[in-house]
Amino acid sequence: MNIQKQISEYINSQPEPKRTDMQELHDLMLELMPDDTLWFLDGKNDEGKTVSNPNIGYGLRTIQYADGKTKDFYQIGMSANTTGISVYIMGIDDKTYLTRTFGEKIGKASVTGYCIKFRALKDINIEILKAAIQYGYEQKP
Repeated sequence: MNIQKQISEYINSQPEPKRTDMQELHDLMLELMPDDTLWFLDGKNDEGKTVSNPNIGYGLRTIQYADGKTKDFYQIGMSANTTGISVYIMGIDDKTYLTRTFGEKIGKASVTGYCIKFRALKDINIEILKAAIQYGYEQKP
């Protein structure tokens, strides 16, 4: 199954209104990163055990581990969680940046060093989320 079909099935498997919000976010990501790499991670490890929520990724970055090994991964990610949606912004060195810059302005959301979590798009300022995503995307190494 191709990645776009997996993404579509994942979004369509969500209950409303989360499904509509995730589709709107997916469309926004494709608008911000039209020609970049798409990812779908099903949340399972190599043994088939569920270790995380499935997630959709956008963009490409290379993670370098302390032992020198590298791994390709997404720059921006999105997943459904039990209470709403999480947006992951990878590769920001300053782990206080998202909270300091967007935390007060975004609305009803939890903002950490790399994750913005909210119940529904109606609870947040979409322009602030868009600015955070754009900033994260521009942090490509």
